[in-house]
Amino acid sequence: MSNVTSQPLPPLTVSQLTNAIKLSIESTFPSIYLQGEISNFRLQTSGHLYFSLKDAHAQIAAVMFRSDASLLSVKPKGGDQVTVKGSLNVYAPKGNYQLIVYELAYVGLGELLQKLELLKVKLHQRGWFKSTHKKRLPRFPTRIGVVTSPTGAVIQDIINVLKRRFSGFHLILNPVKVQGEGAAEEIAEAIAQFNRYALVDVIIVGRGGGSLEDLWAFNEEIVAAAIFQSRIPIISAVGHETDHCIADYVADVRAPTPSAAAEIVIAEKAQQLEHLSVLRQRMQQTVNHLIQQSRYRLKAILKHPLLSRPLTLVEWRMQKLDDYRDDLDEAMQHLIQSKKHELALRSTEALSLKPTQQISHFRQRLLTYERSLQQQVLQRLAQDHRKLAHLIDLLKALDPKGILKKGYSILFAEKSSSVIHSVRHLTKGQQATLLLSDGELLITIKEVILCEHPSFPNTGIYSSQL
Repeated sequence: MSNVTSQPLPPLTVSQLTNAIKLSIESTFPSIYLQGEISNFRLQTSGHLYFSLKDAHAQIAAVMFRSDASLLSVKPKGGDQVTVKGSLNVYAPKGNYQLIVYELAYVGLGELLQKLELLKVKLHQRGWFKSTHKKRLPRFPTRIGVVTSPTGAVIQDIINVLKRRFSGFHLILNPVKVQGEGAAEEIAEAIAQFNRYALVDVIIVGRGGGSLEDLWAFNEEIVAAAIFQSRIPIISAVGHETDHCIADYVADVRAPTPSAAAEIVIAEKAQQLEHLSVLRQRMQQTVNHLIQQSRYRLKAILKHPLLSRPLTLVEWRMQKLDDYRDDLDEAMQHLIQSKKHELALRSTEALSLKPTQQISHFRQRLLTYERSLQQQVLQRLAQDHRKLAHLIDLLKALDPKGILKKGYSILFAEKSSSVIHSVRHLTKGQQATLLLSDGELLITIKEVILCEHPSFPNTGIYSSQL
């Protein structure tokens, strides 16, 4: 039995091993759901999102390409708790495995933030945040409506501010829940009731501070719709100064706190009172100043020389009045002459427009046209007579009978009565007709003689018997 030496297998390349791992992992995890916290977040200029998903004990690299990332209404950030759907992938150039994310959703507070951002975009597209829809607050409201909890500190803060700064007001509280289930519906209904019965001049909608979940009733679309549809101006005073909600964006005015809302309501009256106080001081100073100036002027007038002869005050005015009278008379005379000249021109024009004058004028023009037409007709007839005489002369010159009178004759064939132009058309013994100026002759050709003559080529001499 022979010994056979076994040959070792050739070593794998790095690419072969990596591709084998890639095939194994990607086929094992084609689609997975994963929950974790985002860290190491990077947004590339290409639009791709790179980040890590981690929990308390491990982390995995993840990438979300631009085509999927563009569908997110809210971009993620570090610390967000998310749930993702994707597949495992091996990035061969670096030998790393990573998660390719196709879908991403927020967990807990992230879901609320995402819902809030989506509603913001929706209402912004409707135009509910535009300044053109904001109503002006009344300058001097006497009936103030408040939509808030009856047991919270908000209503007490508002009442304290109004009592301290504003007298003669009437406050109506429409008590509602400001958080929890059904709070949004109660707030919306309270706003609608104030509008339905026209109970107040301005409405304050608010509550104290709290978390996003506590303030969520003021982020509901039903509350935003009630504020937008309200005919009564609304001041939103939800939470602290750093808190913002949908109600703040839709309301006509946003107050950082409920106490500030009360200040805004009475601000116009306080400003007016302060302004009136300033005006009163200014008026007193102005009146005192005018009285003092008038005293000085009165003393100066009493010392003026004109007061010794009061007529001096009106003499130059009387002389000016005479000048005005002379100018007026001259202007009237000029106007009268101008109107007379204009009247004469109008009379001449009116005379020329009388029907009898017009008929006479047209009759003269008609006679002129008649004489001109007769002259043109006579000239045309004389011209045509001359042309006709000339044509008659031409026709007479072309008349064959006129040529015959000069001694010429025309030879016709006896049978066809056609003119014979050459002796070549005649034969001996042939009969023909000879036309003279005063008659015809019947002849018989006795002989045909062709005669070639330098002056008369192709000329024939013939003899005939009458």
